[in-house]
Amino acid sequence: MRRDELTIFDGAAVRNNLDYRSCIAVVRIAMQALSAGTTRQLLRTMIHMGEGRTFAQMPGALGDADMFGAKIISVFADPDHAGTRRHRGLVLLFEPEEGRPVCIADAEQITHIRTAAATAVATDALAKADAATLLLIGTGGQARTHLHALPLVRTFDRILIWGRDPAKARALAEEARASLGLPAEAAVDLPAAAGQADVICTLTGAREPVLLGEWVRPGTHVNLVGSSGPGPVEVDTALVARARYIADSRASALDAAAEFLVAREEGAVTDAHIVGEIGEVLLGRIEGRRSAEEITLYKSLGHAVQDLAAAAHLYQNCEAI
Repeated sequence: MRRDELTIFDGAAVRNNLDYRSCIAVVRIAMQALSAGTTRQLLRTMIHMGEGRTFAQMPGALGDADMFGAKIISVFADPDHAGTRRHRGLVLLFEPEEGRPVCIADAEQITHIRTAAATAVATDALAKADAATLLLIGTGGQARTHLHALPLVRTFDRILIWGRDPAKARALAEEARASLGLPAEAAVDLPAAAGQADVICTLTGAREPVLLGEWVRPGTHVNLVGSSGPGPVEVDTALVARARYIADSRASALDAAAEFLVAREEGAVTDAHIVGEIGEVLLGRIEGRRSAEEITLYKSLGHAVQDLAAAAHLYQNCEAI
């Protein structure tokens, strides 16, 4: 392998070339293909390297005659922001003819953008068509990317942002108003905000529930995004049990969806509570939302095929920097 045979996208190149509308489109196709069995991936494997330090590998293939590769990533504490973690790593892409590595892309930026894109795909499929109020729980990087992605699938008249640090919530709301022209405001009372929302996204590193089922009104769509492995939970068992539960991947949810695993351990649900995958909803194989009063829930764990699809889009359509 020669250096000139590799196309490299650093963080800035990913941000500049992977627009949210395109990423939503490629993630939608990837999730349909995953549920159809066209793509293949292994469950995420993680090596724990001490408290708050994880090394993870996520291999997959977009198809027998399509790109394949892996995301290799570390999840370590961010020394510049106490209490938060960064996902640093690479997405490695191979071409299908000779099996040559052809592309390396910054995994942190791809993860941020494709995660928000996946939430947008699920929201478009499961939220009510007239959803008008969005609540973001969390004020970190994922909150920022979700502010870019979600308004592309619904027109929100009001966007509420809640965080443990009210000053950060106010600052993010001001940023969203100034740079994106969004009707954003900080929420002080989380139970009240949850009770007003049509779409809720949990985007935190919480280890205990920050959102309770009793706060959520009928007809709400909830995206659980922050916890990507067993242990930390963002919502309580009551919400899991009340909701029509849609996973990004059933196999991954049974292995690593923390809120579901806790609810099952407590005897509130069984494996059958996972009614299907978002790809199956998109393919029309199962119903998503069945009524205006139903609470729908999408559990996002993140998948190699999402990362590979985003990297393949960059490689095939954009210029590296």
